[in-house]
Amino acid sequence: MIRSFGDKTTERLWRRDRVPSIDSRIHTTALRKLRQVGAAESLDDLRLPPGNRLEALKGDRAGQHSIRINDQWRICFLWTAAGPEEVEIVDHH
Repeated sequence: MIRSFGDKTTERLWRRDRVPSIDSRIHTTALRKLRQVGAAESLDDLRLPPGNRLEALKGDRAGQHSIRINDQWRICFLWTAAGPEEVEIVDHH
């Protein structure tokens, strides 16, 4: 279960509200990926499907992980013993 969101935009998409700041072409995929993050019982659960491309982040996002929505957009989050926290959709470019 997603414990918290890193921004209101991601939370609005999770609640299926209209989110004009996120490309409408990725809304369906982003929501599916958010559900995967929310259903994960361990970080390893997000390794599949391979297209998620789960990775540990570095730099100013050290301690976070991400999965890909597509080549441009990512879902970034902190993984804790209680599950994913500070979940946010980020434009990678």
